[in-house]
Amino acid sequence: MEQGPEKSTFQIPLTDLKENEGGMITRLEGGQGFQRKLRTLGIREGKKITILTRMFRGPIVVEVDGRSTTIGRGMARRIVVDVH
Repeated sequence: MEQGPEKSTFQIPLTDLKENEGGMITRLEGGQGFQRKLRTLGIREGKKITILTRMFRGPIVVEVDGRSTTIGRGMARRIVVDVH
């Protein structure tokens, strides 16, 4: 059985995306407390996340499930997304 062409994807930190770009969250790099905090905000593996606003050297506003939330750049750096 022949399969169709695979989509080219790669994984990058959320901070590498520009405004209005998004990807699928593949992993959260951090301890249980860090992961628990993000999951309470709805940020978890398998969810689509989009950057709404990037402050210069400051927080990042993201959208997940139609809700926007602000997270620190250090937290965003530890969210790995899959982009096409």
